Amino acid sequence: MVKRIFQLLIVFLSLNSLQLVKAQKPVEQPPKAMREFRAAWIASVANINWPSKPGLSTAEQQKEAIVLLDLLQSLNFNAAILQIRPQADALYKSDLEPWSYFLTGEQGKAPNPYYDPLEFWVEAAHDRGLELHVWLNPYRAHHLSGGGESATSVVKSKPELVVKLKDGQYWMDPSLKGVQDQSAAVVRDIVKRYDIDGVHFDDYFYPYDSYNGGADFPDNLSWVAYQQSGGKLTRSDWRRESINTFIERIYKEIKAEKKHVKFGLSPFGIWRPGYPASVEGYDQYEKLYADAKLWLNKGWIDYFTPQLYWKVNDIPHSFPVLLGWWQSENTKNRHLWPGMNVGLGGDDKNVDEIINQIMVTRGMLPQSPGAVHWSIAALVKHPLLRSGLKSGPYKNQALVPASEWLDRKGPAKPIITVAPKDKLWEVRWNHTEKSDVFKWVVYFKYGNKWSYKIMNRKDESLDLMASIENGTKGSRTLLSSFAVTAIDRTGNESEFIEHQIGGAN
Repeated sequence: MVKRIFQLLIVFLSLNSLQLVKAQKPVEQPPKAMREFRAAWIASVANINWPSKPGLSTAEQQKEAIVLLDLLQSLNFNAAILQIRPQADALYKSDLEPWSYFLTGEQGKAPNPYYDPLEFWVEAAHDRGLELHVWLNPYRAHHLSGGGESATSVVKSKPELVVKLKDGQYWMDPSLKGVQDQSAAVVRDIVKRYDIDGVHFDDYFYPYDSYNGGADFPDNLSWVAYQQSGGKLTRSDWRRESINTFIERIYKEIKAEKKHVKFGLSPFGIWRPGYPASVEGYDQYEKLYADAKLWLNKGWIDYFTPQLYWKVNDIPHSFPVLLGWWQSENTKNRHLWPGMNVGLGGDDKNVDEIINQIMVTRGMLPQSPGAVHWSIAALVKHPLLRSGLKSGPYKNQALVPASEWLDRKGPAKPIITVAPKDKLWEVRWNHTEKSDVFKWVVYFKYGNKWSYKIMNRKDESLDLMASIENGTKGSRTLLSSFAVTAIDRTGNESEFIEHQIGGAN
């Protein structure tokens, strides 16, 4: 307290009073806040991450959600990827598919007391400056841990769309138009009704062959029908074409509804063995019928997150080698934000592995760095991992990189107001179109150094003295100028206008 009074006295004596002079012209090379996508997957299937078990009360579910979001905010993450459709069901209010077993313990049963979990997650995430991306499984119809199927489950209501695998799971046949229509309708419904930031698919297209005991996917009926209709593709190409058609369709339908909602795909980390030459492993092209390279080449996504769950020095699956190959295929310059297995950097392992992977990503993808961490469980479990991230690569806040192919126009500049005399160091701002603003950035300069603080959508003021004290460990250097910018939903930043503080030139 004494230190703060002394600092304010110095300011008062040197400036007499803190008054803003008129805004200066835009500086030629304004400072920029760091840009990096930092996200974690939050899985609901089998209650892996959230909720911790089926049938929790509404209050318990909400409490668990807030704990996870607060954790991400504290570690300077800026996005969460929440699984809301694990088995053709819904962890949100839907007229198309039943309430999820993983939420209430009974498929088709709504939360009690009633609430809409997705609406809750969106608002809570945005209040903490986090994007909320919804993660859907487009084809899985019933998981082994998913309880009994309700009458409204696709397994019972539309049995012609599903097949049963030898491990007991049900899978929708990707080649069927009815399947594609069902999943596309679900995506459109979510994008239309919720204020989400992204739609996300992972690596489950055609199922892994181990799910069917090593046997081929049981789609004989649809394959024969295709041949009888005059189809000429091989069976493998026909399956891939079904997935390709669906992926392109989803991208277009999302953009037709809301252009700023990003579409992200997270395929298996290897396209095919031998690409590049040193790579060995599973062939998703021929086993999952996922031509992920094509989707990236065509730009049918806004961000691409191959699951690179191996170490840097794992020669047959090396993280930087695979990342470099995927970047060579990124011909449309979309965001390439790899999936990382943060479990590799847990307390019982070497935290440096994950930190090194983050730094590799920054070095190889300087225009749009980022990563998606599998999963939030490792962040919850391992304190050394948390401290390593927060004291290392995630020490400073970061904005999500802008998606310039969606929109290049920044929002209007904020309206800056003079703080009252009893709030000498408080900066206040507003905006004529608050709906256009997702975040604010407050830049402040003391000495020759610019710093910044990223503020959330509902923030309207900042105590600059407190920010200086936190950032400089008690430096008495006088503040000379500041700026406030607005960030829109696509990541564009408003014009940087430097404001000088009266008497400080």
